[in-house]
Amino acid sequence: MLLIECGLVIAAVIVALAYPTFGSRWFTPCERIFVAIARRKPLSVVLVGLVALALRTAVLPILPIPKPGVSDEFSFLFMADTFAHGRLTNPTHPMWVHFETFGVLQKPTYSSMYYPAQGAMLAAGQLLLGHPFWGICLSAAIMSASICWMLQGWLPPFWALIGGLLVVVRLATFSYWVNSYFGGCLAAIGGALVLGALPRIKRHQRIGHSLLMGVGFLILANTRPYESLFFCFPVAVVLFVWLFGQRTQRLRVTLRQVVIPLGLLLLITAGGIAYYFWRVTGSPLRNPYTVSLEQYFVTPYFPWQPLRSIPAYHHEILQKSYTGWPLDLYHMNREHPIMSAIIKMDILWFFYLGPLFTLPVLLLAVILPRGFGFKDISRRSRFLLTVAGFTSLAAMLPIFCSPHYIAPLVCLIYALLLAALQRIRKWRWRGKPTGLAIVRAVPIVALVLLVLCVVAPALHIENSPAPWTWCSPWNQVVNRAVIQAHVENLPGRYLLLVRYGSQHDSRESWVFNRADIDHSKVVWANDMGPEQNQELIDYFKDRQVWLVEPDAMPARISTYLNDMPRQTSLPMKSEPPVPVLQERAHASH
Repeated sequence: MLLIECGLVIAAVIVALAYPTFGSRWFTPCERIFVAIARRKPLSVVLVGLVALALRTAVLPILPIPKPGVSDEFSFLFMADTFAHGRLTNPTHPMWVHFETFGVLQKPTYSSMYYPAQGAMLAAGQLLLGHPFWGICLSAAIMSASICWMLQGWLPPFWALIGGLLVVVRLATFSYWVNSYFGGCLAAIGGALVLGALPRIKRHQRIGHSLLMGVGFLILANTRPYESLFFCFPVAVVLFVWLFGQRTQRLRVTLRQVVIPLGLLLLITAGGIAYYFWRVTGSPLRNPYTVSLEQYFVTPYFPWQPLRSIPAYHHEILQKSYTGWPLDLYHMNREHPIMSAIIKMDILWFFYLGPLFTLPVLLLAVILPRGFGFKDISRRSRFLLTVAGFTSLAAMLPIFCSPHYIAPLVCLIYALLLAALQRIRKWRWRGKPTGLAIVRAVPIVALVLLVLCVVAPALHIENSPAPWTWCSPWNQVVNRAVIQAHVENLPGRYLLLVRYGSQHDSRESWVFNRADIDHSKVVWANDMGPEQNQELIDYFKDRQVWLVEPDAMPARISTYLNDMPRQTSLPMKSEPPVPVLQERAHASH
């Protein structure tokens, strides 16, 4: 798909240079329709959100509800289940050592290590629509709509509508943000609300805009707090400079309409976060993420920090993971900082820009006059570039990097992209409207690529194996999901002991449970040897006990009897036959 995108971009440039007026007969009336819709700003925002929701729902036959694939997803789903049960956290289980896994605290309470906003959105999907995935779909729709709203504050309405629809095509349909459970949609919403409210506050000083900015700060603080500090710093500086530049009479209105409501919402946010920390960790000043770092991680967050001493791990998979690939990343960031920064920028470029959105950036270098410098850029664009620079710096400093880490920047990236398209639109080559042709080609190519993604399974077109593009699939632990689904359909309750092979990927754990372990139909636990397993079996004496071997070919599940399992292989490439599972269930009595 990446090669196809490159080919389409090259073809679009060739057509624009050779036949710049191609398709004008159709483009002109279509643009008039878009202008008419865009003038009705609230309608545009709602329309973009509905299109995002409709598109993701429409592709369910080829892109069904995803199965969780990495520890972050399982951790957020566990958090959502906790919230759905009306709790902020859970008491430590008496057999907690058997359930240790990635991304989950067992002590001081049984809780996710992550910040709560994503879990709350998944819980909303679980409670309101029956599955956490619908929380992801709703967040993608709100993200698309909020970015359109943000763009309306910085750009003409026509360009804001185009930008919102491009977000739908590139991020809200096939990206891993809407096909996994840890995505970046919420942080993108927070960034859009903050940046969208800023120019409106400066123009109108309305309480509603102040509250929306406060909600944006709230979301950012509960999704990506580290990156959001860098993102919000230039915004805060501009806000303070504008505030103290007000005349006395105007300042009173500003204090009443902006400062007081925004300040109250920020105080409520800080109090809510402190209360959540207190319930989870026992201290309002200690967050769950830091507690998890202290308990399990050897590597620090930043490469200039020293390594921690190796904890006493209870499970080999935890030891291999925490002392494996993170250490490699740590040493690479320390020993090759420039190469590490290039790799991180490469990851971000593939996801946010790709060949299609790189085209306007390259064309700007061609059409801008000689001697053009930073001072020649508009104040609006300079501010957006400053925010982008600060937030990108935040992404370069830690040893880890993923596109959703800088999700608050999405609205800003599209604002700068559209500003570039605005400038390119006026470019004429040899007296012909070549720039206009290229600007028109960008959304057309995006739509063509979207259609190709829809028909890709039928045409046997493969997406990139890495999840760092706008249309790449995300890893899913399908075998675990198949076992979970079939066991849940059997009578009785079950304890599944997971025994990994020597070549198992240490980043992939199968041991994840719901918030209320004792009352769950299926409980997953680490295999800890006959003696310690027996302690767990005695605790769950009313359950049938099975052994799960993820690394068998195919994955295997069998009756557990004194560490001497009677094995029955299941054809995990397809769904295992129910009669085989039923026979095994009877054999376990």
